[in-house]
Amino acid sequence: MAWSLRQLIESRLGDQYRLHEQYLNPSLVRVQGIIGFDKIYTRGEGAYLWDGDGTRYLDLLTGFSVFNFGRAHPAIKQAIQELLELDRPNLIKMDCPLLAGLLAEDLARRMPGGLDAVFFANSGADSVDSALKFARAFTRRHRVTYLEHAFHGLTLGTLGINGGEDFRKGFEPLLPGAEAVPMNDLDALDRQLRQGDVAAFTVEPIQGKGVYIPADDYLPGAQRLCRKYGTLLICDEVQVGMGRTGRFLCSEHWGLEPDIVTLSKSLGGGYVPVSATITRRKIHDAIFSRLEKCQVHSTTFGQNELAMAAGLASLHVLDEERLVERSAAMGEKLLKGLTALQDRYEMIAGVRGKGLMIGIEFQAPRSLALRAAWTAAEAAQKGLFAQFVVMALMRDHHILTQVAGPDVNIIKFLPPLIIGDEEVTTILAAMEQVMAEAAEVRGRVWAQSVELVKHALSR
Repeated sequence: MAWSLRQLIESRLGDQYRLHEQYLNPSLVRVQGIIGFDKIYTRGEGAYLWDGDGTRYLDLLTGFSVFNFGRAHPAIKQAIQELLELDRPNLIKMDCPLLAGLLAEDLARRMPGGLDAVFFANSGADSVDSALKFARAFTRRHRVTYLEHAFHGLTLGTLGINGGEDFRKGFEPLLPGAEAVPMNDLDALDRQLRQGDVAAFTVEPIQGKGVYIPADDYLPGAQRLCRKYGTLLICDEVQVGMGRTGRFLCSEHWGLEPDIVTLSKSLGGGYVPVSATITRRKIHDAIFSRLEKCQVHSTTFGQNELAMAAGLASLHVLDEERLVERSAAMGEKLLKGLTALQDRYEMIAGVRGKGLMIGIEFQAPRSLALRAAWTAAEAAQKGLFAQFVVMALMRDHHILTQVAGPDVNIIKFLPPLIIGDEEVTTILAAMEQVMAEAAEVRGRVWAQSVELVKHALSR
């Protein structure tokens, strides 16, 4: 009998948590069970997921921004199906593939300041690792600088410029010569760069962990310092690029002209992993400087046909459906509605974001009973209230979202760029109800705290 993937999935559906517990990551299985995320999803389309019972979930997590175009976008799916039917020669290696050239051409025309040399790899961390190598080779310097709270990946190389202590702990020593500086402190950056040995300053224009947005003058000032001291400016657009913040590149909000840009996540349209490191030709030529060095930096699957086709189709969809503009418009509506909630609920400390990348930060309440509950949760684990909100949104409203980082009372919304007024209304109504319940110490939001606090203390 012929092997059937469909039959395999249908026969084993429901086994995934047992399989992951036995063969993959049992800690993650336990966490998902504790917070009520242990669903069995059977279908994804557009902005939604469905489980086996037919319950629909609004996806504001989007695979950490992989699904900017929604799930199962028909145009991207069709492009991949067409490619498979063509039986094109793939990964010949001693070859210059057409689709890689076409995707590089399309990306280069969208870049600021003459960035026209592209290197393709498989993930965001790959692209940042490549950028660091390129910067070192071009400048002939070894040190790198990054921002506190930064997240640029979890490979051994990118951990060296990761601002999260929880991610770094246990894997040291990391990249030598890497120094963090505080956001919005140009003097601290100047002190690092003036030493004359910093190859690159790597920055997320908006930080993914916490949705921290720099002051208006910080990134332009940082770019001027980089130019002054001969340091390359790397803009990590892996999560914030591809229209996420209402511009194709988030760095466009500040008129930046970086030396290197990294892209990934939604570049593959939600179907195929792919990343791009885009730089100036003179920087690229410093790596591939002689004929015998034409493959000195490479990766096996970096120009594979499926990834290139998905990338081309994704850029077409972005333009055809005007999703950059849609992200800006829907993001403005969502931010306005959430800011109005802040005026009514004291535990919302702030709402911030650009386009459809939005962070909501919480603070301790004033009333004695609520403050006691808040203090108990914080004593067990910092940032636990934000997890209560995430759990309530899932349990009562079937909205999938996340806490914005370790030990912070911030939740993050990353809706697909295809959302409309219906989804904005749904999000605002759900947040209104959750915050109203959180204002009552005997409400459902706090009722779940006992079990979660117990698990936090057991660590």
